[in-house]
Amino acid sequence: MRRKIIAGNWKMNMTPTEAKALATTLAPLVKNPEVDVVYCVPFIDIFPVKEVIAGTAVHLGAENVYFEEKGAFTGETSPAMLKDAGVEYVIIGHSERREYFHETDEIINKKLLKLLEHQFKPILCCGESLAQREAGVTMDFIRMQLKLAFQGVSASDAAKVTIAYEPIWAIGTGKTATVAQAEEVCRGIRETVKELYGEAIAEEIRIQYGGSMNEKNCKELLAEPDIDGGLIGGASLKPEFGHIVNYKAL
Repeated sequence: MRRKIIAGNWKMNMTPTEAKALATTLAPLVKNPEVDVVYCVPFIDIFPVKEVIAGTAVHLGAENVYFEEKGAFTGETSPAMLKDAGVEYVIIGHSERREYFHETDEIINKKLLKLLEHQFKPILCCGESLAQREAGVTMDFIRMQLKLAFQGVSASDAAKVTIAYEPIWAIGTGKTATVAQAEEVCRGIRETVKELYGEAIAEEIRIQYGGSMNEKNCKELLAEPDIDGGLIGGASLKPEFGHIVNYKAL
């Protein structure tokens, strides 16, 4: 059985003071020995959050990374910087990075390779737009995203990656894919990993659903055989996040 992973993507929210307060509020709510809990926070919040979660089972994550070791890249943050700060997980390929910051599949592949080189646990996002879903090319598009992202990645390294399926049309819109739609795509993602790396890696790799998962739909979504967790946006900034972590009790 794959261990569930519930990760909060705080996006561009929470000042350091607010981040510390939120992590303190969530502390008694996110205790579940059956689930890996991750806070992926803005760079400026890494140290205050690290202070609060020290000694707990919560893992520290970042929302982005650059693919160079060091140099004249003003405003960027290197893998070594994140490693030294105590970060374990890093989100890459989020649809907002792709859309607003024009990140290409080539850039995402470079980031994935660099994160694996530095022994991080990447959370690799993929997903389709509403137009692509309506055109019936959802899995064609996602399969392309994954194959380009995993170029040059060994099977042993691929198993360290968590894949987050985030239908773009369901992010921050309040819309959610039906349970059947989410499971269908997550199963298709697992089949793509099987094509690339074989059945053993496909069965080992964890796949999250990341399109407006909340306390009302999480239990049903997480009961599906190919949905191993959630990448939670807005709900990760509220006590509701604890309910998602403890979804079996709902």
